[in-house]
Amino acid sequence: MTADPLAPLDLAFWNLESAGHPMHLAALGVFTAGSPSAAAHAADLLAARSAAVPGLRMRIRDTWQPLGLRRSLSALRRSWPATGEPLTAALGRPLTSVVRGSLAFGGAAREPDPGFDPLDHVRLHEPVADFHAAAGDLMGRPLERTRPPWEAHVLPEEGGARFAVLFKFHHALADGLRALTLAAALMDPTDLPTPRPRPAAEPARGVVPDVREVPGMVRDALAGAGRALDIGAAVARSTLDMRSSPALTCAPSGTRRTAGVVVDLDDVHRIRKSAGGTVNDVLIAVVAGALRRWLDERGDGSDGVAPRALVPVSRRRPRTAHPQGNRLSGYLIRLPVDEKDPVTRLTRVRTAMDRNKEAGPHRGAGAVALLAEHVPPLGHRLGGPLLGQAARLWFDVLVTSVPLPGFGLRLGGDPLGAVFPLAPLAPGHSLAVAVSTYRGRVHYGLVADGAAVEDLGLLARAVTEEVTALTVACDH
Repeated sequence: MTADPLAPLDLAFWNLESAGHPMHLAALGVFTAGSPSAAAHAADLLAARSAAVPGLRMRIRDTWQPLGLRRSLSALRRSWPATGEPLTAALGRPLTSVVRGSLAFGGAAREPDPGFDPLDHVRLHEPVADFHAAAGDLMGRPLERTRPPWEAHVLPEEGGARFAVLFKFHHALADGLRALTLAAALMDPTDLPTPRPRPAAEPARGVVPDVREVPGMVRDALAGAGRALDIGAAVARSTLDMRSSPALTCAPSGTRRTAGVVVDLDDVHRIRKSAGGTVNDVLIAVVAGALRRWLDERGDGSDGVAPRALVPVSRRRPRTAHPQGNRLSGYLIRLPVDEKDPVTRLTRVRTAMDRNKEAGPHRGAGAVALLAEHVPPLGHRLGGPLLGQAARLWFDVLVTSVPLPGFGLRLGGDPLGAVFPLAPLAPGHSLAVAVSTYRGRVHYGLVADGAAVEDLGLLARAVTEEVTALTVACDH
């Protein structure tokens, strides 16, 4: 495998991190142990199998290239305009993959680690009483940046009936979908549906674009610049009329707590069919209601509170030949925490999400991730810490969905019974929420700053209570 320059958003995630504020995502999988040695066997399998997964052998190396401009026309020809993306994105996506020389100054790339040792990445721990307590401690530890940035921690449960595996991936190595693919490659082999054939590649274009395409290129360039200005203006507007809660922001401590909640998917569908909207609308409304219950119970109060939730949207093309690289946009909505009635909360969430979908993922404040494509690598390196601190001005809580396969997974023959996605916590934020559906159940993974949120268990309980309240309200 050759070096693969980081996409702009990957580079942003790589430079947002600091020693005191890790930016990795994770998943905590809980398995039923078939024998007392199941956890040790799982650790051995993970170490052995990881050596055969090329994506897990990739480290991230900073690239500091000499001054001088040398444009790679062959790379430009391969990547544009066949993809249909704007010229500004083709020339800017860049600045790492299309342009070489001074414009790539300050970039980074994935490359095979010649010293890769699986034992550096897979660890078997002593038995634990609480999987989430152990996961919280491990989530606060940054990944080693000189090695491939991922880890697998095997946690046997006291008593031996179960074990858990905490997979950690740096967001610059893999987004949620890519991390799922890498983790699934370490599970037991399973019969998968036959993949659809890939469409035939388009005929190669000439090195220099046809002159007849120039007007379209100019229009695309202007459109890209216009979208960037539109997004920037929307971000500025989103900071006005702020109605959040101090409980959702904090001075970063570097520590983490995690909690998990399991909800019956049938209950979610009953609510959706009765109140309308999508499954995702219901899951977001549950977060809004749980926050209201949590704030009231801890004495912070929910009156007048409508925090801004960032809901990431994947822009990755299905069956792409190059799955590496974050391709994300997002929607920004006000969570109606100040609304007392659970069904009305769901209606307000549905209306806000419908408005976002009508505008599309390329517009509005939630699409700010797209601006990464307009920033040169050196700008990411120098501006990363400042952008990280600005996250609290842009949104208050992350609510993200991570897709999981519909079939059951096993490790060493032991079935995966539950899996809790764990999202990165932005600097200055005290809480992030991730949601996955697996085998008929919805799994909420909660990540919080360990010093700021000592009562994360109350919020987890509030999620269950809100689902019950919505179910009762819809049944009547």
